[in-house]
Amino acid sequence: MRIVSGVFKGKRIIAPKKLPVRPTTDFAKEALFNILNNRYDLDEVTVLDLFAGTGNISYEFASRGAESICAVDGHFGCVKFIQKTADELEMPIRTVKSDVFKYLSKDPNKYSIVFADPPYNFSKEQMEELVSLTMDNELLHEEGILILEHTKHLDLSTLKGYQESRRYGGSVFSFFSEKNEEK
Repeated sequence: MRIVSGVFKGKRIIAPKKLPVRPTTDFAKEALFNILNNRYDLDEVTVLDLFAGTGNISYEFASRGAESICAVDGHFGCVKFIQKTADELEMPIRTVKSDVFKYLSKDPNKYSIVFADPPYNFSKEQMEELVSLTMDNELLHEEGILILEHTKHLDLSTLKGYQESRRYGGSVFSFFSEKNEEK
């Protein structure tokens, strides 16, 4: 994986092959960050990266100057790899080994951006639970967004807080916020 922009632009990070991950492609990641750059000053955002895997998205936010990043994953090897890489590159990433659903139920913080890249075999009901936990526990700042990465075969447009979806190859980013929930 490669960091697309920011202070670590072009830096390649090689994750151990044994990690159970499917990193976001550089193409999709670059498109996502183009959208985010138009909506936010990325050096002022706080980020919660759920199902963080290799840390691909966390590193991109850190490279672009995000204020703070919390990367949550249930796999010890993933969390260990993210923390090791963040420490080596002096990135402001805090790692947490936890079941994401349990973590969302008890996290007292608020974030500008909550990004979740769960396994592609997640059902619409599991995605709905991610949205509900994020919204019900008020984890977003007033202008905050939740972004779910998912397969193109899943339509999340009927879920609470849905704003829009953007498709890049086989990946889709669906955006949710507490604003305009009547959609």
